[in-house]
Amino acid sequence: MEMGLAFALSLAAAAALQPAPFTQPAVQPAPPASLTEPPASLTPAADLLGFGDADERMTVPVTIGAGGPYHFIVDTGAQRTVISRELAGTLRLAPGPDVHLTSMSGQGMVNTFVIPAISVGALGGTRIEAPALETRNLGAPGLLGLDTLQGHMVTIDFERQQMTVTPSEVRRRAAPAATDEVIVHARSMFGQLVVTDAYYRGRRIQVIVDTGSVVSMGNLALRRMVARSTKHMQSISLLGVTGDVLVADYTQISEIKVAGINFNNLPVAFADAEPFKRFELIKRPALMLGMDAMKLFKRVQIDFPNRTLRLSLPSGAGQSDAPVPVNFGSQVSRLNQ
Repeated sequence: MEMGLAFALSLAAAAALQPAPFTQPAVQPAPPASLTEPPASLTPAADLLGFGDADERMTVPVTIGAGGPYHFIVDTGAQRTVISRELAGTLRLAPGPDVHLTSMSGQGMVNTFVIPAISVGALGGTRIEAPALETRNLGAPGLLGLDTLQGHMVTIDFERQQMTVTPSEVRRRAAPAATDEVIVHARSMFGQLVVTDAYYRGRRIQVIVDTGSVVSMGNLALRRMVARSTKHMQSISLLGVTGDVLVADYTQISEIKVAGINFNNLPVAFADAEPFKRFELIKRPALMLGMDAMKLFKRVQIDFPNRTLRLSLPSGAGQSDAPVPVNFGSQVSRLNQ
């Protein structure tokens, strides 16, 4: 299905906004994961990986050297892979240089550890210097960032609870869209994909796909646009991966259009977050589209070398006007043609 066809993703709003479920953002820790994982023989074969949820985010098994698997959160919004200090200590990794780290809640210098070889399924074996943070703030033994995912195509199948990571090369012509699929073209900025065919009430905005965030985040320029028609916002506190707290304004907004797909009643937290500054998206309205929106689709494919997203609509979306239920936390979302 090509981009020009319009679909509406309707996130059914509650009778009153309840910010409690969203006070735990992408970086809020789940109970610390055990660093003692199943034996390596249980790792899914080749590049087909089963994934679980960590605080509504995706985790996939990775191996470090001969150890693992360890369940890292897949974070397409992070430029670098991060390891927990606890796991680095357990593996007795050598310390690396201090580096500058930018997170949702701020920036600063952090120490790193040298990972001699990190692998995702059958791929990888790459040596990296990974920033180290606390498990309780990460919510997992680590985050899998773009330094590991670049040069690959990541396919997330929510129905089958599987993720495939395959090598990808730049192609002259993209494969045609399937009947249940929308192709979204993007540009690359610091290795991350930025969708420019995106609008709020007819005005262009920038959209970044961020699988590491459980809630979508908007910058202050987008907040000013939204505030003209949405007066009711609630203040919430978001805990960052560094342990810092980011205060944000939360509401649900409609009429977000991304390549012909209309998101209605989309929960968004607005803040002057550091990533927007790094992307030079201060004056231009911008949205980091989180897992709350991604999970509305049957399948999401992110092809970094070709700078494209393929979004597969839930079964039956193209054959009937009847809404198709899609789980959205404790609420119900609907997809209408």
